[in-house]
Amino acid sequence: MDTIEPDIEKAIGAIRDDKILVCPTDTVYGLVCDATNKKTLRRLYKIKKRPPNKPIPVFVSSIKTAKKLAEISQQQEKYLKSVWPGKVTVVLKKKGGGGSIGLRIPEHPFLLSLLGRLKHPLTGTSANVSGGPASTNIKEVVKQFKDRRYQPDLFINAGNLPKNKPSKVIDLTIWPPKTLRF
Repeated sequence: MDTIEPDIEKAIGAIRDDKILVCPTDTVYGLVCDATNKKTLRRLYKIKKRPPNKPIPVFVSSIKTAKKLAEISQQQEKYLKSVWPGKVTVVLKKKGGGGSIGLRIPEHPFLLSLLGRLKHPLTGTSANVSGGPASTNIKEVVKQFKDRRYQPDLFINAGNLPKNKPSKVIDLTIWPPKTLRF
């Protein structure tokens, strides 16, 4: 844990200063910022070149936090406990109506520490330009954003991550759940 501490401090400072960072996750490198900051989210969409009508998944630290953002039945909670923390993003009904939200508790010490210390949700989307490949190779990630008008503010270099794919996406707004991305 000590080896990630300096990067955690940099990341916390960056997020508190409304910055967007690239950091390792348990799947691929991710674009991370305060998921509750609308101004920063608008920048994230520009960096990613993502259509504004396509939602960004959100990292949370616990099922308790997830319940603040989404409606979660006992049946859904039981399912969440079986897949979280882990490489599964679930789509749930937003709390208070008005659509759905994708949530995930990652299984990565850096992100879990960041979530625990910041005490609010973070974006959980892959660090790539929309349509481009998600990557576990930091050099490939840096290259995707090089010379672009909108860029992440900070890159946390954890070296090359184990080969992986983005998280599996499961729709829990219906029962039985439906897999949207493997």
